[in-house]
Amino acid sequence: MNEAGAIGPTLDRLPRDLVRRAIVVDGGSRDGTVEEARRHGADIVVERRPGYGRACLTGAERAEGAELLLFCDGDGADSVEAAAALIAPIAAGEADFVLATRTRGPREPGSMGWHQVFAGEAIGAALGLLGGVRYSDMCAFRAIRRADLLRLGMQEMTYGWNLEMQIRAPRAGLRTREVPLPYRRRVAGQSKVAGNWRGTIRAGGRIVRTLIRVGVLDRASGGPGSAPRHGCSDPWRTP
Repeated sequence: MNEAGAIGPTLDRLPRDLVRRAIVVDGGSRDGTVEEARRHGADIVVERRPGYGRACLTGAERAEGAELLLFCDGDGADSVEAAAALIAPIAAGEADFVLATRTRGPREPGSMGWHQVFAGEAIGAALGLLGGVRYSDMCAFRAIRRADLLRLGMQEMTYGWNLEMQIRAPRAGLRTREVPLPYRRRVAGQSKVAGNWRGTIRAGGRIVRTLIRVGVLDRASGGPGSAPRHGCSDPWRTP
């Protein structure tokens, strides 16, 4: 949404020997984001229904024929040129769900606020106490097989999407791994979440509700994703 200054450089850094198709899901930008993304080789999907998770799911559904999905934000902060670090463990059969961790990798000054670092570590620790994988971050940069994602039963269509995926994946028996990667300041524009306190509070509220609903209530009630669907000897593996 309104990332005209950042979407082009983000797309240009994608390793096209690995990423064969780039889909940009646009929420109704008014600054030329769509035209800029198309000029840099992306397929465009306009999703006017609100929600970060809704945009991610729409993109996944439109990626017909893809075996593997690679998610990233369009602001240029993720090290998308290092996509191989996320794809390789899945291609080698060593993991099923691989995500970048910003808190364990080198960060450009000003790229993350202290509250973002704290939230990633605190929620990751809470998940560990609930009997699941202990994560260190909720970074958007992640890879998963399309078939695996679509069978997770994702329900969170707002900012809790990343966390819900991190809870449901190991419960479904997917081998999970974090990979420390560099993280930069956004290329241009302002973050819809970290750029102001209103956005931060709104996103934080959705993440906490997702933790309670999926991490606690679903597990207690035996709801969707509350138990593994197949064996997984080490679902919490983090380097």
